[in-house]
Amino acid sequence: MKRLLSLFALLLAGVAHAASPLPSDSLYQLSVPLTDQDGLTAPFAAHRGTPQVVSMFYTSCTMVCPMIIDTMKATRRAAGEPANLHLLAVSFDPERDDVEALRRYAAVHKLDLRWWTLSRTPPQHTRSLAALLGVQYRQLPGGDFNHSSALLLLDGEGRLVARTGIIGRTDPDFVAAVRKATAK
Repeated sequence: MKRLLSLFALLLAGVAHAASPLPSDSLYQLSVPLTDQDGLTAPFAAHRGTPQVVSMFYTSCTMVCPMIIDTMKATRRAAGEPANLHLLAVSFDPERDDVEALRRYAAVHKLDLRWWTLSRTPPQHTRSLAALLGVQYRQLPGGDFNHSSALLLLDGEGRLVARTGIIGRTDPDFVAAVRKATAK
């Protein structure tokens, strides 16, 4: 119920923001639906008004993707656990990463869903979102993926504030950008 009320509040905030146009450099200009670990579908811009760290991953990855998630967690901690920072990880394997897979992954990795959203977008939108975020990937014959890794900090309007390719540890410059973006 708490999650549903939170989504409702986000949607109301989105309606208020809908009255004002997005900046021309907003990544939220890309209109893609994201379905989260609870099966709720919302637009990429659902967290408009809140800074967020965004990345891409896939749940069956055993090497780099858990490091991406851990780095996002560590970045939030290093930035002082700001209450106004959202963390969004979008799968580039929508064929296998259904709602149940996302839910299991969130539980296994002990993600606090007050701050986190794991999501998927329909296959026809996945490549567009990855390109927008600057994430390259290709599926290998065995089903795994080769992919680049990046964490992006978006301001409340969806503009790119900072980007890092450092995973496995926090990037001090990225943490500083998160602190600055969430201090407003």
